Amino acid sequence: MIEVEAKAKIDNFNTMRRKILKLNALKIKDEHQEDIYFNSPLKDFAKTDEALRIRKTSSDKGDKIFVTYKGPKIDKESKTRKEVEMEIESERKAYEIFEYLGFKAVRTVIKDREYFQYENYEISLDNVHGLNPYMEIETVVEEGNDYTNAQEGIFKLFEKLGITDGFERTSYLELLEKLDCK
Repeated sequence: MIEVEAKAKIDNFNTMRRKILKLNALKIKDEHQEDIYFNSPLKDFAKTDEALRIRKTSSDKGDKIFVTYKGPKIDKESKTRKEVEMEIESERKAYEIFEYLGFKAVRTVIKDREYFQYENYEISLDNVHGLNPYMEIETVVEEGNDYTNAQEGIFKLFEKLGITDGFERTSYLELLEKLDCK
């Protein structure tokens, strides 16, 4: 699967939430996420623009745990990339397996996320601990299919919501790492 995604800084959640709901988007859920990111013993993911994480989620729909690999970005406009994800039963066991294979945990990113569905797009308002407010819009396309229409649709949706700048291709992990370097 190819995840087609873009995110932008927003001024505040309340204003954006009202705009999203005015489009008749459906609120899906609120979710707390804790992402533990790992680096590989074979290559530096910061240099190859890849990511490997364990995500623990909590919502009114229950708790879940996922392992996710994200490949390098495949264009210059958005965060479009291959994504492979699977639900697992034990965060601790996955963590141990990664460590035994030489992967090192580099950082935990914590966020509270509010999800909305609009047509075939998922919109999230992201309160990432340590960062200003962000909004992400994403959709998925099957591998081998052209993703440019999906990408154009995402930017048109941002425009409908009054966002024409402030786009960020950097991951939340990278944004937090940059703050640490200041």
